[in-house]
Amino acid sequence: MSDFQKNFEKKQQCINAALDSHMPTETTRPSVLHKAMRYSVFAGGKRLRPVLCLASAEAMGGTPESAVIPAIAIEVLHTYTLIHDDLPCMDNDDLRRGHPTCHKVFGEANAILAGDALLTLAFELLADIQAPPPYPSNQLSLELALAAGSRGVVGGQVEDMASEGQQPDPDIVEYIHLHKTADLFRASLRMGGISAGAADNELNALTLYGTNIGLAFQIVDDILNETSSAAVLGKTAGNDRQHHKITYVAAHGLKTAKSFAAELSHKAVTAIKQIHGNTEFLVSLAQFMMNREY
Repeated sequence: MSDFQKNFEKKQQCINAALDSHMPTETTRPSVLHKAMRYSVFAGGKRLRPVLCLASAEAMGGTPESAVIPAIAIEVLHTYTLIHDDLPCMDNDDLRRGHPTCHKVFGEANAILAGDALLTLAFELLADIQAPPPYPSNQLSLELALAAGSRGVVGGQVEDMASEGQQPDPDIVEYIHLHKTADLFRASLRMGGISAGAADNELNALTLYGTNIGLAFQIVDDILNETSSAAVLGKTAGNDRQHHKITYVAAHGLKTAKSFAAELSHKAVTAIKQIHGNTEFLVSLAQFMMNREY
């Protein structure tokens, strides 16, 4: 196992332990709600966003402890978006991370409420901590709120649903990818940097890295949805085409999509190398995300 893999797994373990200790137990009333929340959070996943948050803090000279609460806040919010994205009124998916989706196991109403509770929990976690100087004390909550709201993930989801069945439009695809996916990646990098007191130029570099790597990640997702299988992906394959979504592959074709993802990854690495801290893990992570199979 490479040093990168060991470091990645160590961060995953840190995140999973923190999630377990900060989430209500399955026996806490109402138990069906907390079972649904924990089912979705612990159903698997690479923990990329919280790993990026921890790695960003470390690159700025901070410690995992300084960023672990922002990291798990990002992950529980991300899980809420997945639960709601899979609902029958949205993408109507039966499979997520190799397991039946939350609404298939707990029913649609409980899945909606589990997503609502996870969204609320994200900000409950952030309410207990403060950003260090020179940032305002509420900066971490503000970063996540901006990434998650109507000008972020929610806005991207609205445009994604509204564009189904339309002719592929590169401008709409870029808007959807930027807000539905890249905004939360960017927030992960920024929140990690903020928790470690990053300077303005460092935060700018983290922002560029996060935006570019988030866009590249989503383009790779589009490619895998078109070329892989459910057995490999752990979720329904080919459903973008079935739902007539205007993905980057639909708008530009596979060859251009692969080329653009590589270009964005290169931009991300170039940006992060401007930081004087130890960015080796973030450079390796960009390569890992480009070469992933699921």
